[in-house]
Amino acid sequence: MNSAPSYDPPEVSPPPAPRRSLGATVGRWVTRLVVGAVLMGIVLVGGTAVRVWQVARIDDTTAADAIVVLGAAQYDGTPSSVFESRLEQARRLYEQGVASTIVTVGGKQDGDEYTEAASGRNFLIDQGVPGAAIVAVEEGSDTLLSVEAVSREMHNRGLHSAVLVSDPWHSLRTRTMARDAGLDAWTAPTRQGPAVITRESQLHGITRETGALLWYQLTHFSSDFQYTAGQ
Repeated sequence: MNSAPSYDPPEVSPPPAPRRSLGATVGRWVTRLVVGAVLMGIVLVGGTAVRVWQVARIDDTTAADAIVVLGAAQYDGTPSSVFESRLEQARRLYEQGVASTIVTVGGKQDGDEYTEAASGRNFLIDQGVPGAAIVAVEEGSDTLLSVEAVSREMHNRGLHSAVLVSDPWHSLRTRTMARDAGLDAWTAPTRQGPAVITRESQLHGITRETGALLWYQLTHFSSDFQYTAGQ
């Protein structure tokens, strides 16, 4: 008995894959770039904030050529509470023998009779520090200008190393600027005053200094915000 002839169906090619439009491809790459940039920004800001917090915890009382007190607001020759806490820390370091010279720094606002540096010097003298041990650098309207003025004055006097006194959250930016200005610098910040007494002030300080430091590192311009200048 004859078998029926076999029948092989014709091969059918799969339908062609839909072609991706150029616009869709570009859109995907743009999305990836944006997401990548956002993630990098988060890492950069977060890493800087952590570093601000880490350096704020450092108290380096290694002997130095000078103790440098960053200025803050003064009122008719009387240091503000922020400034006073920094000056008290400088006095303690001086009495511990960390350095034989204290440098106060800071100019004055329009209408002020006293500079920050002069009011700081007078306060320290009233606290028993010999006037001959204090150098007042009466210029600088922000951190960068103050640090640069201190660097010039110290180098003119043959002084090259400094322990910097400011608020804890200000330490990393101040140290960075001082080293950029040619000083061998480290920090021993105050642990008293409005900048450190509450969680809110601490968070505000870290946030402010993170932004200010990133701005300085990006531009190398002054990066003090109005809040900082008004302390």
